[in-house]
Amino acid sequence: MTFLTLARRNAWRKPMRTLLLIFCIAVAFLIYGLTASFLSGTQGSAGANDDVLGVMNKSGRDQTLPIAYLRRIASVEGVAEVTYMSRLRGFSEVERNVVVANAVSPEDLARINGTSLGLTPDLLAALKQGRDRVLVGRALADAQGWQAGQRIEVTSFNIMQEGGNRNWRFEVGGIFEGASASTDTYFMLANYEYVNALRIRNVDTVDGFVVQPDPDVSASVLASRIDAEFANTGAPTRTQTEKQFLEAFLRQFADVELIVSLVVGAAFVTILMIVINTMLFAVRERTFEIGVLKTLGFKNGFIVLLILCETLLIFLVGGAIGIALTKLATQVAGPALGLVLTGAVLGKSLVITVLLGLVTGLLPSVLAMRTTVSNAFKAR
Repeated sequence: MTFLTLARRNAWRKPMRTLLLIFCIAVAFLIYGLTASFLSGTQGSAGANDDVLGVMNKSGRDQTLPIAYLRRIASVEGVAEVTYMSRLRGFSEVERNVVVANAVSPEDLARINGTSLGLTPDLLAALKQGRDRVLVGRALADAQGWQAGQRIEVTSFNIMQEGGNRNWRFEVGGIFEGASASTDTYFMLANYEYVNALRIRNVDTVDGFVVQPDPDVSASVLASRIDAEFANTGAPTRTQTEKQFLEAFLRQFADVELIVSLVVGAAFVTILMIVINTMLFAVRERTFEIGVLKTLGFKNGFIVLLILCETLLIFLVGGAIGIALTKLATQVAGPALGLVLTGAVLGKSLVITVLLGLVTGLLPSVLAMRTTVSNAFKAR
């Protein structure tokens, strides 16, 4: 009988108890995996980066900027590429079915984000074939069941046409896939000229500009230059990286990272107390066996390793199940909810699993070490 086999048989001595422990651990790691994946998806660990700048109105996200700013931004030293964007936010069929269409200049956007979004020449050509055509991201297309060539209607929350009409009709010209699974594709790309020509408010304005810095220019330095350019205008700007923008957006509602840390911490502390208590009880049940092992000449170090291996085995199984469920959840609902399971999350999960397994087995191991042979035989 090998050391691992002995630890496994000890762990499965009471199958129901072990299964309940594994279930609790799996739930804790599922909570951790989902919350960590949410942070990765929303705070830019996977999709957003520090190489692309967003220029918004300093007064807030709901305020627009004149499209005439485009030339002035392009003339700022260190700007490689610049384009603009207006967001049409609305719903399809029912109000809870929210969708977003970014009204852009397709050619300009392709030069900055074309590779990351997977905007091929064929897709761009399809978008140009009609003013009302849109390109739909794969995640949004799958969620809505949309296909190329289909006519769709979006009821806008923020952009109206003449007569107060909020219904915007588009034709799906194609579907862009994104460069990787972590790329956000839960939105549409529309022609800015089409949206701008039909809306009755904020004509010739945009929600923001997207700037690609020169390779040898720091993003933070360029952001300062752009904001200085418009500091004394009627619409001053705030320039941030994509990652900074997403983090600032979330902080408007709450400190999401702190909340997630508290929730995950509470879950792991609860599981830690449950498993420690259960393992203490399990070691007390085996007091006589521990005495026999010591009588046969097994050292305290062997007994400690045996108990640590047992708790670590339980945590590894439970943690693996929890992360597997997280992976399934991110594949099913990840694009819609912004869940991205990254390698960093998997690595942290493994580290947490090992640490919790060792910490949990520490107290029962001390109890086993302090058990004398005479007291162990009295317990029989």
